[in-house]
Order: sequence, then C-alpha cells, then structure tokens
Amino acid sequence: MTAAPSGPAFSVHDIPFSTYGSWFDISPVVAEKTYAEDLHLVSHQNGMHGVLRLVPLNTTVEEGDRAETRVEAAPGLLSWIGESGRIDLAYESPDAVRLRGSGLGIGVFAAAQALTPFSGTYFFHDPAADGHVFTSYETGRRYRVTVLSGTLAEVAGAQALGSADRGVAVTADADGAWEIAVDELDTARPPYVSSGTFDDIVESARRAFADFVDAVAPWRSSATPAAELAAYVVWSATVRPAGLVTRPAVLMSKHWMDKVWSWDHCFNALALASGCPELALDQFALPFDHQDAGGALPDSVTHSEVLYNFVKPPIHGWAFGQLRRLLPTPPGQDQLAQAYARLERWTAFWLTARRAPGAELAYYQHGNDSGWDNATTFDPERMVVTADLAAFLVLQLRELAELAEELGKEDAARRWTAAAEETQSALLDQLWTGERFVARGVVGGDTWSSASLLDLMPIALGEHLPGEISSALADHIKAHLTPYGLATELTTSPHYLADGYWRGPIWAPATVLVEDGLRRAGHHRLADDVSARFRALCETHGFAENFDALTGTGLRDRAYTWTASSYLLLAAAHAHRDGH
Repeated sequence: MTAAPSGPAFSVHDIPFSTYGSWFDISPVVAEKTYAEDLHLVSHQNGMHGVLRLVPLNTTVEEGDRAETRVEAAPGLLSWIGESGRIDLAYESPDAVRLRGSGLGIGVFAAAQALTPFSGTYFFHDPAADGHVFTSYETGRRYRVTVLSGTLAEVAGAQALGSADRGVAVTADADGAWEIAVDELDTARPPYVSSGTFDDIVESARRAFADFVDAVAPWRSSATPAAELAAYVVWSATVRPAGLVTRPAVLMSKHWMDKVWSWDHCFNALALASGCPELALDQFALPFDHQDAGGALPDSVTHSEVLYNFVKPPIHGWAFGQLRRLLPTPPGQDQLAQAYARLERWTAFWLTARRAPGAELAYYQHGNDSGWDNATTFDPERMVVTADLAAFLVLQLRELAELAEELGKEDAARRWTAAAEETQSALLDQLWTGERFVARGVVGGDTWSSASLLDLMPIALGEHLPGEISSALADHIKAHLTPYGLATELTTSPHYLADGYWRGPIWAPATVLVEDGLRRAGHHRLADDVSARFRALCETHGFAENFDALTGTGLRDRAYTWTASSYLLLAAAHAHRDGH
C-alpha cells in the first residue's frame, strides 16, 4: 500500500492537518499550548475541542497494543508509519476523512472518558446509519465511523453513561488491510457512500491544494522556498460559512487562535487578492458583517461568538486601498459603494465615540484596541491618544475621499480630504516633538514616549509625511532591526522581553505596515532590508504568531495565517520587483 505525498512536508505539532472548508483538523494540539500523546480530531465549532482520539494499534504482536509510529504530513496526506505497517488519512470532503491501514490497526475513541448531562461524548451504534456514532456535547455535532473493510476488533462503551472508554478498534481482514470513514454531521445523514478509492481521494486533495498554490503564488521559485507551506497554512485554516461566520473565512489558526480578529483578516485578504479575489473580498468583509449600530467593528468573530469588548485599529482604509490595487479586476460600483458605506461608519465611530469633547485626535481605551495589547506605549496609562491611531485614520480618511470621488460624491470627497489634512496637522502639531512621536493620556493630558515600535507606526503615512519626519522615523526604525526583523520593543530597553508578546517579539502585521510605509516614503533600501529579513525568518522558523527578536525562534501558535499571508505578500512583491 503506497500513497504519494502532495506538497511540502510539515510537523503536525506545528501545523494542523486539515483541508479548505473544514471545521476540524487532525492534530495533537487539543487546547492552548496543550499537546496530547495521540493525534486527535479537533473541532472548532463552539470553540476548540478535541473530540476523537486516533490511536495506531499493533495487530501482529499483542493485539490491541498501541503501536510506536512516526507521523508524516504533507498537504493532502497524513500517515502513521511503524515497523510493521502504516496508516494513511486523507480528507474526502470538508466534513469527512478516510483512513486505511496495513500491518497496523486503528482505534477511534472519545477523547474524554467522562460523560455528564452537560459535557462529554456519548457513543452508540446507529443501525439506520450503519455506523458507530459519537455525539459531542461541546461541539453540538456528531462524528460517525463507518467501516468500509476490515474487522471490528473492539466496540467499547456503546450507550455507556458516566466514565467509560468509548469507541471502536479496527484491524485487517483476510486481505491484510482495512479502511474506514469518519464524517462530521449535525443530526442525521444517509449511510456513508464512498466517492472514490482512497488513492482517488488523495489525488483530488493534491490537485485542490496545487490549484490554490498556483492561484496565490504563481511567482514562487527557489528564491521563495516557504511559499507552498505558507499557502498550505492559509488554505488549511479556511472554513466554510457556519454559525456566525457568514462567509468562507480564514481563521487565524486551527490551533487555539481559531478566530477572525478585526485587523488580522486584512493581511489574509491582501495575500489572496490577486489569485483568489472573491475569497479575498470575503476576508475583508467578514467583520463588517457584524458592524454594530455605532459603526464599530467587533474585536473578533468565530463560529459561535462575536466579541465587542474591544475593537481593533482602523487599518481598513489602508487595507482596502491596497486590496483594490491587487485585485485582477477592479471592484464594481456596487462593491465600492458597500465598502464606502462600511468604512464611513467605521470612521465615524472613531471620530465620535473615540474623541473627547473638543479634541481633534481619537484615542484607544486599552492597548487591546490597538492590536498591540501590552506594548509599552500603554504602560503609563491605558486610555491614550497615540500617533499610530491618528496615522491610520488619516489613511482611512484619504481612502474615503478617493472612494467618494469614484462614486461621484464630490462634496463628500472634499469633506474627507479636509478631514484627513486636519487630522494629519493635529497629529504633527500635538504629538511630534521634532525628534519623535509621543503618546498623550486622555485623562490628565500628560505626554510620554516609549521604546515601542508602535510609536513609529506613523511611517505608514508614507508619501504623505514631510521628508524630514519620515527620515527621522526611518532612523528610529533601523534601531529596531535585529538579524531577524523588527523587534516591537528596542532590545536595549529595560522592558524588552524575549517572549513578551508586543514587548519585543517580531510580528508580521507591524512588518508589513512598516515596510509599505517606508517604501512609499522613498526609503527603498531599508524597506528591502525589512522585507528580506522577515522572509528569511519565515523560511527558517515557519509561521508562528510571533518570533524571538534575538534568536528568530517561533513563539506561541506556530500555524498563524496572518504570518503566512504576510510572507506571501512580501514574497510576491519581491518576486515582481525582481521581474520573476
């Protein structure tokens, strides 16, 4: 029994094995920073839940013993390989996987032994469905095992209550092999029917991923060695519409960061724009589908919750301007009108709900609003007028002016242009010292500076900045460069922490925004350096949520889509500049 791998190899300890559209993955990661001994079927409906435990079993020495195996994964195919045989797993559809084995058996068991009236997984054989069914309290879904060939060596805990082992073990029949299907369903579904042979399924999965890579990274070459794996991280983290997720959505991860946050989505949209324009537009629009009555975007969206306790920075005007220039076909008038209306309400939120009476500049209520949760800019106070927020609003106001002009709203275009100029003037008059930008407390009016890269984010204004200011910012940005990229806190700062979240580690969104602003301001050599170091970091250390600025080591969630998308974005731009 053989099965050809399809695409770059990866470790399932770092990147979950999944497929485009699916709400579950196969991984040992069952909770935040929690790694199980066995691979699990992990669902992301109603939160992150390890539902089923998948156990390779010996069939030749002592029946039912756990087999020692190594796990190999590539897009389209996951395998357990032991001395006496192997097991292969492939996605047949977003809600069904097929497994087959030779020389090894498989156990499919409920992840948790305990079953209460409110938690756990109930297990039974369903004669109407011709399968063994696990029904999960946590996900609200059912998981059905259908034996296609082989022998049921064990059925444990059927209809059991309380604490019990629940599940099935399957071993080979007289032909020396076995095959099963596991599908996720709501309440009922006709008995499982195969759509093709196992090899057909693997080939179909290989083609689906190959088509995606060809669409989003047609420029890839030996000079961009991480492009295919970056594409897999994005492709495999995409889910179909379900629950409160109104569109096909790229989750930040199918590890524990399984949400769409209202600025992370912008970077995924930009990476997808040229090759998958409809999916890109869906990424941009998703948080706006939950825009509240006051115009605010939610902090985050996932299958079964939308959170409004914080917001995220208004980079959406910048993002939409970038997006429509990357799309192969410019957005139509209806699309422009919808984007304009949504950005108008989002901007009005900041200019009304987040400006103190008589003030010209908006404020954050907490570091979480900025996306830089614990940056040292917020150490003196949490309610702060910051230069990055003003800069993003200037860019958003300028985008609104451009959209209004294209939509024939000439008065509105003049109004937005004037608001952009007034906001930028207030930014420079109130927060620029002649050497650097400062933050100002909303309550007491005190000002301060920090060693955070956040204070330098007005470089995102690019060509709109006076030359002497962009040059001063560029000099400060150079001080944040390590061999691996832009440290979010100066490494010489007493507040620098290697794994301090926004107090030191390198982050993808800051990198993309700084690189773009430097380039538009004419600092091409420094922009090239920022891009090259970040691309090399990803090529060496993968697509972690963030990275140790002094060692390059990936930190926290190691399958983060905005990191993968930022790599694709920077690699594509580099390839195009080099004429590839």
